Amino acid sequence: MALTSIRSYSTVSRITGPLLFIERVKAVGYGELVKVVTPEGEVRRGQVLEVGEGFAVIQVFEGTEGLDVDKTVVEFTGEVLRMPVSSDLLGRIFNGRGEPIDGGPPITPQDYWDIHGAPINPAAREHPREFIQTGISVIDGLYSLVRGQKLPIFSGPGLPHNMLAAQIARQAKAPGKEEETVVVFAAMGVTADEARFFMRDFEERGA
Repeated sequence: MALTSIRSYSTVSRITGPLLFIERVKAVGYGELVKVVTPEGEVRRGQVLEVGEGFAVIQVFEGTEGLDVDKTVVEFTGEVLRMPVSSDLLGRIFNGRGEPIDGGPPITPQDYWDIHGAPINPAAREHPREFIQTGISVIDGLYSLVRGQKLPIFSGPGLPHNMLAAQIARQAKAPGKEEETVVVFAAMGVTADEARFFMRDFEERGA
């Protein structure tokens, strides 16, 4: 998505948590990347979460601490967040912006993909048939998992749901397929301790 040239506004009306509300804007797109310039000249990044008639809601990635309603400038870039893709991604750990956080070398991209993907026609989707083997007998035998299917894990405090999720991610494969099975593990809403558990588990076991 490429909209127009960079447009700057200083019409911030409200700041709530990580959200910034701005008025009297034009030609703003959902998911558009923005630059937020603080009163001290620091540049932070953000993304448009909601667009209405003459207003937009922006999530500031680095937080809104220190921002001033009257002195903050917002620049709309006309671009969306794109992820560099190549085989270098395999085995790496990234933050929510797609930046490596494992101390490894920068990614050498073969292409850049829009993180929102292309529109999908649900009526054109093939019926899921490709068996995914998890190596966990109760799942493979009683609740077989197929590619494209969701597998909810219902659990309670103190139960090993994180260990089970990590085991599925490490062991999942498509039997009978010549190409290598690639598992992308994305954690949303987990605590810092849980995130460290998953990263340590995958690193120690070579996943």
